[in-house]
Amino acid sequence: MPKDQPEQQAPPVQRLRVRYAKRGRLRFTSHRDFSRAFERAVFRARIPMAYSSGFNPHPRISYAGAAPTGSASEAEYLELALAEVVVPAEVHAMLDEALPPGLDVLEVVQSPGGSLADLLEGSRWRIDLAADRAATTDAVARFLAAEEALVERMTKKGMREFDARGAVVSLDVLPEDPAVGGRTSLDVVLRHGTPAVRPDDVLRGLEAVAGLAAGEAPLMTRVAQGPLLATGEVGDPLAARA
Repeated sequence: MPKDQPEQQAPPVQRLRVRYAKRGRLRFTSHRDFSRAFERAVFRARIPMAYSSGFNPHPRISYAGAAPTGSASEAEYLELALAEVVVPAEVHAMLDEALPPGLDVLEVVQSPGGSLADLLEGSRWRIDLAADRAATTDAVARFLAAEEALVERMTKKGMREFDARGAVVSLDVLPEDPAVGGRTSLDVVLRHGTPAVRPDDVLRGLEAVAGLAAGEAPLMTRVAQGPLLATGEVGDPLAARA
């Protein structure tokens, strides 16, 4: 007897790109937890999703450049494939209402095509740490002057050593900010690559090169993610392109 064939779904008619934030306690949400929460939100909002073909169809959502668990972010991105043409502003409102506070939709735009992941070449991070300001300033100068800063991190393939310095486009100590309760704040731009260098790797690099102790529970917030510009700034991946 012939085997049952999986149902073939119609191709998407529209794609939308979404920028969202992870704030407060929701920064401890893992990528898997977020993807489950987002799929539930899409279902509750009754957004006309396109589905994959096969015996177990699932909504066509593409995630790109997710921040590490425990990091806050103002610049997370994903792309939705839809079965009907919709107004992006209406999807924005429906998703924001369906998601819990702390997982906040910031922008929804029509996709111009191409790969969203390819546009995410770098990230800008703010790191607030409980370390002496003068010691941090000295450690940053020594880190930037170093040819490399070797650090170790456990990966899926075991413990791996890599250079945290090579991915750092810029690293600065920010002016004092009363809003962070006396902590010292760093501004760092990281180039994305393999292996991916994270902000906590930079902190380990500062310790390896200059002996800087970051103190208890540094807060790491991604403030931008997108194409790396010639100026060293991080551009907007949702901006219209010529």
